[in-house]
This record gives sequence, structure tokens and C-alpha cells, in this order.
Amino acid sequence: MLMTVSIRASLMLSALAMAALTAAFVDPPEAAEEAKTPAHPAHWSYGGEGGPAHWGELAPENGPCATGAQQSPIDLSGAMSASIGTPQPHWLPAHGGMIVNNSHTIQVDVSNGGGLKLDGKDYTLKQFHFHHPSEHTVDGKQFPLEVHFVHASGDGDLAVVGVLFNEGAANPNLDAIWATAPGREGKAAVAFDIDVANFLPAKHDAFRYEGSLTTPPCSETVHWTVMASPQTVSPSQIAAFSALFPSNARPVQPLNRRYVLKTSG
Repeated sequence: MLMTVSIRASLMLSALAMAALTAAFVDPPEAAEEAKTPAHPAHWSYGGEGGPAHWGELAPENGPCATGAQQSPIDLSGAMSASIGTPQPHWLPAHGGMIVNNSHTIQVDVSNGGGLKLDGKDYTLKQFHFHHPSEHTVDGKQFPLEVHFVHASGDGDLAVVGVLFNEGAANPNLDAIWATAPGREGKAAVAFDIDVANFLPAKHDAFRYEGSLTTPPCSETVHWTVMASPQTVSPSQIAAFSALFPSNARPVQPLNRRYVLKTSG
């Protein structure tokens, strides 16, 4: 009898250990309840009838998704050298915040995370989120991951900084986020400091252009800066994110009459 109990206990411990090793994201305590009552309906998606080709049809406010002339993302090719400079970040280590699985991505809402100055205008950092694979491409090349740092000005303008990731060494800045992010739709409180400055590459050369949100309603109110030098992300970190979001990238959009500028940081 004691041997049977011992074997059962051993099997239970092994199962728990395996779950701890293989779980890339955690389920928050309220996840089961939120799964029953989603925070919002699945009104758009990255495939099927709710996919990017149909975003403009889903709601009147989504009109720019179908008819806009300055849509994002784009292929960053044919860039012209310019001396207009890159954003001047004054980001601060964020104490607290919320990591959200909103069914479209993993988003980190930050408070008191500072911001940046762009073309003489101040913007406050609101959140950052991830796309797999990358939404922007460079000369047709797509990357396995991209992060967008979303900033807003007092009058509603948006300045978004994108950082691309090449497959390579593990990125320690992702570990705590990946470990805390809910495995299903829901929220989890941030119990660690987040210093978004650590995501920036050492070289601050960047692409700049005028564009839009890459998700509905695709508003054309975004000043885009995409860093030219990629960071790295490990295969296991890519696999952890793609297990939740196999593809959450909008296809590249026509450049139309816009210019892509290449700046030196």
C-alpha cells in the first residue's frame, strides 16, 4: 500500500514538473471565468471572414482599413537618407502595469514609463505589444518577431517605435513578460520593473514614415519609427509566443505616394 502511494506521488510530481517546464505562459486565477465571459466579442481576426481583407467591412469606423492611402505596415525599402533625426526617448523603468492577452496579442500596459520627443512634440508611452511574424519587412525580408511601443500626445497624435527581432540568442527582456503573460484571454499584474529602453538596439539608425494603426480601425494618425538594427530572440522564445499566436501580422500595404526616410541616430 505504501509503495502504491509512493508511486502515485512520484507520478504526480513528475507531471507537475513537466507542466512547469513546458508552460510558456501562465493562466491567471480569473482566466477560467473570463473564458466564459470574454471581455469583448471576436469582431476581427487575422484569418477567415474576420481577416485583414475584410476589416473594412466589419464596422463603419474601419473604413481606412480598406480605402486608406497611408496604411501600415509597409516594406521598408528604397529609403532615402535624411537628417531629421530619430525620436528622443526619455523612457523610465515602469513600476507596475498590466500584461494583457487580448486575443490578438500580448500587450503590456505601463504606467509612469516616460515617453519620447519627436519633431519637438512630447508623447507619453502607453503600451507595447508583439507581432509574430513581423509586420514590417525590410527589402522584402520578414522577421520572426516585432514589438511596437505606442505613444500618444496630448492632442491625440500617435508615435509608434517598432523593433524587429532576428532569430539568435535569447532576449532576457522577454523572459519575465513571457512568464507572466496569460495563456488565454485575460490580464495579469506586473510584479517586476519594465525598462523598455533595454529593447532598443545599440545603433539608433531608423526608418521613418507616416502611416496608420496596423489593426482596426486602421486610423492614419501614426508617426512610425522602425529601428534599422534588429535585436535577437531565441527559437524557444519564438515558439512560446507562436503557440498562442501562430500569425498575428497584417500583410504589408501599398506605399502609394509616401516616402520612407532613413535617419542616423
